[in-house]
Amino acid sequence: MADVLQRLDGVSVLVCAADGERVRGEREATDLIGNAFHLGAAWVAVPVERLADDFFRLRTRVAGEITQKFANYRLGLAVLGDISHRTAQSTALRDFVRESNRGGQLWFLSDVEELRARLATAGR
Repeated sequence: MADVLQRLDGVSVLVCAADGERVRGEREATDLIGNAFHLGAAWVAVPVERLADDFFRLRTRVAGEITQKFANYRLGLAVLGDISHRTAQSTALRDFVRESNRGGQLWFLSDVEELRARLATAGR
């Protein structure tokens, strides 16, 4: 399955396939950003399967670097899937997820339908 542009509650979202290239750092994030811009997306939804393990180990700073890259280009990033086993093991990650979900740049959500609902209430 390929990455596909979808309209979710009037917002263009590049929904990435779970079996695509793994996002290990800034280079792959930049590739996603370029693709999103090419397609006219305002958000990119990335399944957890596409993210390297280092993304969830905050001490590696991979999550911060990727998130900052998206912020610099004014693109929202939604991480889709269950990360409860990761947040149960890391207080720092649990806090990062909670704080991110309060903002408007990075969200951790269960699936595309939850993203659709969140976009509807965010007024974007």
